[in-house]
Amino acid sequence: TDEKERSDIAFIASFIETHNLVFGKANPNGHITGSALVIDDHQRILLTYHKKLQRWLQLGGHSDDNEYDPATTAYREAREESGLIDLKFDPEIGPIPIDIDVHIIPARKAVAAHYHLDFRYVLRTLEPDRIELTAESDALEWVPLSSTHNLGFDPALVRAVDKVRRLIES
Repeated sequence: TDEKERSDIAFIASFIETHNLVFGKANPNGHITGSALVIDDHQRILLTYHKKLQRWLQLGGHSDDNEYDPATTAYREAREESGLIDLKFDPEIGPIPIDIDVHIIPARKAVAAHYHLDFRYVLRTLEPDRIELTAESDALEWVPLSSTHNLGFDPALVRAVDKVRRLIES
């Protein structure tokens, strides 16, 4: 939808061509990740206050060793991080990313700074009250899509949430 996303898609294509390992955490330069923009019927998005990064983010993370589809990763991570077992891909989009973003994860302890090549999907729940806080989060919170602008999102997450907002409004 913008020059940054087009550039990120080109970066991912180049990264895949030049690296054998792109899934899991084995490649110290970066890896493909899957994220979920989980929404409910009240036009709210589920956000996690990430323990390590200390900021509000969408659910998601790294693929397991045997996962080679970021949609599968996004779905699994969303279930693990939220406790929601009724999650489904948005019926209008399906398991196709609504947004693609490349961002740098800062160095931390023994892990060097590296790229996350993030594929973002829309998942829906009919049981938002069943969320369960897990060890990966300091908090889980449903936030109206109209109230996300002051949460310190980076521009790419603002773009992704705006796409979800437009999807719901259409």
